[in-house]
Amino acid sequence: MAATTAAGGLRSASFPRVLRAVGARGGLPWPRGGRAAVAGWSRPEPGGEAQYCAELLRKRDYEGFLCSLLLPAESRTSAFALRAFNVELAQIKDSITQKTTGLMRMQFWRKAVEDIYCNNPPHQPVAVALWRAVKRHNLSKMWFTKIIDEREKNLDDRAYRNIQELEAYAENTQSALLYLTLEMLGVKDIHADHAASHIGKAQGIITCLRATPYHCTRRKVFLPMDICMLHGVSQEDFIRCKQEKNVRDVIYDIASQAHIHLEHVALDDYLYNIRKVDFNIFHPSLQKRNTLLPLYLYIRTWKKTY
Repeated sequence: MAATTAAGGLRSASFPRVLRAVGARGGLPWPRGGRAAVAGWSRPEPGGEAQYCAELLRKRDYEGFLCSLLLPAESRTSAFALRAFNVELAQIKDSITQKTTGLMRMQFWRKAVEDIYCNNPPHQPVAVALWRAVKRHNLSKMWFTKIIDEREKNLDDRAYRNIQELEAYAENTQSALLYLTLEMLGVKDIHADHAASHIGKAQGIITCLRATPYHCTRRKVFLPMDICMLHGVSQEDFIRCKQEKNVRDVIYDIASQAHIHLEHVALDDYLYNIRKVDFNIFHPSLQKRNTLLPLYLYIRTWKKTY
């Protein structure tokens, strides 16, 4: 995201004002039944799709929400829509008990994308906002399809076989989202695409690490099996929240792979913090939100350092 915000041109003066305006609003509306229940949404007030997307991000992807606020005003609502689409897909896996239900929700979004490109979006707030973004910026359908395909494959509750499989997942989800963001900003540059690929892979790896304590509470571990086997660590070791050196060595190796790809403002913050606790992924400090992150982002924007 650092590369995309830099390439798109930042307007930092509006950041605190927009943050206060959106952050002051209440929570998301409650879901209703019917087709809406399948997709996991509720209908906002007329014209409130952008606000719905912003609130969804503020609650489910806070760092993405903050970074979107740094974009030019004319692109901000489209950025909210792109990231809200990603959140809708990402939370399917954690909100279902049966894979069949997840496949139904994925099929809703697959059909929604088809309908969006036929100028007939479903009456779902994120889908409507996404339709507007697609029309405004002529976004490539291919990237939306890749994200859905990869998220659908990932509905299986199994660990990644190796770090390359995790990177491939990150490329087809997080990097694809950044490619769409570059398109939205009108950036056509091979170097920006290259940076987006690395940032997306790093972000995917970090997301996997950050979610591990939560997944362990549900007796699930998705960390690459090859690295766990290399250090003689079992999934049960993570589920029991063991903190021996070999467990920390697994986290070190995975975090190092993320560091190789590139640094992102928010990702770099997590990598710095995890080094401070000697790669103990269960340390309480890693579960806390960085309350200074909005200020940190604003200062870096003002100084034009990314």
